[in-house]
Amino acid sequence: MALTSSTSPRSNARGTRHSHLVPLLAMGIIGACAVGIVAYLLWPTWGVEKVDDPSRLPVSIGNTLFNVPTKAIRVKVQKRTGPQERVDLNFVYPSLEAPDAPRHVTLETVEENLPDIDRIFLSIAAHHDALSPDERTRTIYPRYLDQTSGSLQDGLSIRPFRDNTPYASEDLVYASSPQIIARCTRDGKTPGMCLSERRIEGADLTFRFPRAWLDKWRDVAGAMDQIIRRMRTPRG
Repeated sequence: MALTSSTSPRSNARGTRHSHLVPLLAMGIIGACAVGIVAYLLWPTWGVEKVDDPSRLPVSIGNTLFNVPTKAIRVKVQKRTGPQERVDLNFVYPSLEAPDAPRHVTLETVEENLPDIDRIFLSIAAHHDALSPDERTRTIYPRYLDQTSGSLQDGLSIRPFRDNTPYASEDLVYASSPQIIARCTRDGKTPGMCLSERRIEGADLTFRFPRAWLDKWRDVAGAMDQIIRRMRTPRG
């Protein structure tokens, strides 16, 4: 007696199709999940949030690195990292913080909004091997000083430059403890200003401040030193 198989060819074909559908269905589910995750991550947010500038920018001037306070930069195009030829800054004195944004002034209110000078201005520029401030003080300035006059004010020496020289109407002020060397214009129709220069590696730093601050020259010298220290440390 012939034996017949309990499994028909039709049922075998159906089982084979089911075995192929299972991995395809699993792959489809996985793909759908992946598409959903990517869409979620890339979906734009409804709110637009303004990101503030970093508080300090690493800037290279004359191959010398400075950690510059962003809000202290006076020229908008200079607010960027990387190599630059020059950066212009200003700091409120005596706090040495970056100043607030300037107030809007019109022609009608300009005379009412003339502020007192309460800032130290600083320009940092690559010197390209020009004569250093120390060399200029030793070799250039003595040629033009008035050798017959001078004064001492609270430990600060004040020597006038002669008339008909490149530094006419200016005085050379200097002290050694703390160290300060500056050229100061004399008060006239406009208040006198002082200019103090220093060299750090490939960059020259030029500080400017009101001559009236010479009454507290030790504090001003310390403020300039502190500004430099802040810009030469990683975190300011």
